[in-house]
Amino acid sequence: MSAVRRWSEGMSSDNVKGLVLAISSSLFIGASFIVKKKGLKKAGASGVRAGVGGYSYLLEPLWWVGMITMVVGEIANFAAYAFAPAILVTPLGALSIIISAALAHIILRERLHTFGILGCALCVVGSTTIVLHAPPERQIESVAEVWALATEPGFLFYTALVLAIVFILIFHFVPQYGQTHIMVYIGVCSLVGSISVMSVKALGIALKLTFSGMNQLVYPQTWAFTLVVASCVITQMNYLNKALDTFNTAVVSPIYYVMFTSLTILASVIMFKDWDRQTPTQIITEMCGFVTILSGTFLLHKTKDMVDGQSLSTSMSMRSLKHEEEELLIEGIPLKRQDSLRIP
Repeated sequence: MSAVRRWSEGMSSDNVKGLVLAISSSLFIGASFIVKKKGLKKAGASGVRAGVGGYSYLLEPLWWVGMITMVVGEIANFAAYAFAPAILVTPLGALSIIISAALAHIILRERLHTFGILGCALCVVGSTTIVLHAPPERQIESVAEVWALATEPGFLFYTALVLAIVFILIFHFVPQYGQTHIMVYIGVCSLVGSISVMSVKALGIALKLTFSGMNQLVYPQTWAFTLVVASCVITQMNYLNKALDTFNTAVVSPIYYVMFTSLTILASVIMFKDWDRQTPTQIITEMCGFVTILSGTFLLHKTKDMVDGQSLSTSMSMRSLKHEEEELLIEGIPLKRQDSLRIP
């Protein structure tokens, strides 16, 4: 509690505004996952599913309602980045996990295994740990300053590495494993998202300074960041729709959140050097929070197809069948009739 008290007392008014906007954003985004999922299911019933490359959902009004809800949430999120540091705003997306999981349970009838629920809790605890020990934000005076940080060798190397991995995922892994491995689609969304958040932060600063009387729209860097945001958002939406159409919403939401948060924090550390003024104790605590959310993600991924009561019996019966087949093979007993060897 003392840590919470010290943290809240040290918050500026801008940080408070950023936190309120971030929480509002999570409410809208958490609900949008459910509405979009219903729209995708409805569109897939009468057209080509998004999970296999279809875009019939673009003609589905319900999907657009979910999309508008998400846009409202992203606008609130966009505004939050203008007031509070990225490393503080992004982890608050943990609230969207609880909202989407609860609504998926009630509306979509999607069930999480007990360990899946534990995974969600671990994600929230880990994220809260990171938030409570978030480092102070570097003061940025102009978009040109953000551009200077973005063009430093460290962040340029990170951007090049992200783009290389994204291209490999899209052209090699998506065709082969997109329908069976949830991390493929979400990996593309999260990697691209970590770049878009840095650009969103720059745009937020540009608008904030412009409204205060210092016009930042005259700088070409502002429009360069705008182009990056547009490209990244389109890519994110495309592959997030594929993930939602293919996998359980209550699993997609937390795994996407954790990967997105982790990569955003990494990008923020590299670009803004947020942790330069932290003590070793703070860094170790944040690493513990990071390990906690990774543990939650692991549980969610491993239990994504499991349902209480049913999963254990199904798993045991499959193992028993496999064991019996192996014994029969060892004894030389054929498992199937070889019709091709029968004498007519």
